[in-house]
Amino acid sequence: MHILAIDQGTSGTKAIVAGADGAVLAIAEEPLRPSYLPGGAVEQDPLALLDSVLTAGRRAVAEAGVPLAAVALANQGETVLAWDRVTGAPLTPAIVWQDRRAETVCAARSASADRVAALTGLVLDPYFSAPKLRWIREHLTTGGVVTTTDTWLVHRLCGAFVTDASTASRSLLLDLDTGQWHGELLDVFGLGAEPLPDIVASDAVVGTTGAFGGDVPVTGLIVDQQAALLAESCLTAGTAKCTYGTGAFLLAQLGGAATRSRSGLSTSIAWRLRDAVDYCVDGQVYTAASAVRWLTDLGLIDGADQLDTVAAAGSDGVLCVPALAGLAAPWWDAGATASLTGMTLSTGRGHLVRAVLEGVAAQVAALAALVGDDLGTPLTRLRVDGGLTRSRVLMQAQADLAQLPVDVYPSPHATPLGAAACAALALDPALTVAGVTGGWRPAATYEPEWSADRAAEHLGRWRTAAAATLTSTPASAPATA
Repeated sequence: MHILAIDQGTSGTKAIVAGADGAVLAIAEEPLRPSYLPGGAVEQDPLALLDSVLTAGRRAVAEAGVPLAAVALANQGETVLAWDRVTGAPLTPAIVWQDRRAETVCAARSASADRVAALTGLVLDPYFSAPKLRWIREHLTTGGVVTTTDTWLVHRLCGAFVTDASTASRSLLLDLDTGQWHGELLDVFGLGAEPLPDIVASDAVVGTTGAFGGDVPVTGLIVDQQAALLAESCLTAGTAKCTYGTGAFLLAQLGGAATRSRSGLSTSIAWRLRDAVDYCVDGQVYTAASAVRWLTDLGLIDGADQLDTVAAAGSDGVLCVPALAGLAAPWWDAGATASLTGMTLSTGRGHLVRAVLEGVAAQVAALAALVGDDLGTPLTRLRVDGGLTRSRVLMQAQADLAQLPVDVYPSPHATPLGAAACAALALDPALTVAGVTGGWRPAATYEPEWSADRAAEHLGRWRTAAAATLTSTPASAPATA
């Protein structure tokens, strides 16, 4: 049973062909570069997204040289567009999850923030899908349908009009308790007349595609972060992982309880598999690898592979709040901007690079503490994946600041492997969710080297710096933020 699993991400599309045992037979990647425009706009060319899916998928299949049993797709979660349902042609750019232009949509609906949070488990913020869908209708087009990118890509592959439960739960339009679109939420955003895709499980077969040679089932639809949570076997309440990609995303398993966060985090569906729903709580760092790309664009490093060689042994008092695209949980301030503080004439590029990495780690550490508050017990370990886990400096800083052992997932392909696991469940009724992820051993484990007092002192200074970047106290943020 060989599965083509495609991870359509912000900075690129990765395709792997995986066997039934999770072994990766072939890998192909196609880079993508979002357009970062004035006014907080972040856009992608939808046709470039589609071409990257087809090109990477076909390359991986050709390299593997084996017949496929299914195609699985992990998606960006909250990136949206308008498109013609008859022709499949895109009518707008893809508005990326980082895009902040829908802040005005949220501000106009601030009176509904508490009700929206109670129904959805999410904060009223332009990060999620519905405000951007409304923004498209107000500023770009009233034509076609407006959906997340997964619905459009699946339609182009097999003609279905669907989204999976995990993606739907990131929209601000889903009743988290029933798992269905909610009329009141649709009315809040003025989307009640819009055609909505059917909500399916991640182990549902939604059609067949011949895009990669021969008709094969399309299944294994899931949000990229939830796919990684599954791949890393975070199956019991309190297990957690953080993916370091374009942003950094910390998710913790809640099990079958849709517990709303008391700390300004988000609760959503982890997956619907085997007719059962698991939930997760998560927090987001909007800029991780994109902050590293910013360092590269400034000429401080030539690329991410230079992080550890350029980073100084210490930041020498320099602090970075990497709010280059605003701050998410728990501050939820779209207008927050990045800061570098504590610099002197002796500050060099190594200190700046170190400070940026420590800034990402500090924000993840803050999220880890809040997750522990929501769970009622502190996290005991953190599983990690993503390209930036190759940075020993970042991973050690993460262990030091979170005061947690950090276990590095042994494969760089956690997200597509999670999607492949969903597809395997669709193909073989005898498989179990635990069985398709199996046991794994960390490629490396980073133990905290800093004392708890040193970590607390650093995080205290960092939180003060973060507070200084806020434009205001957002209405949707918790009082403790």
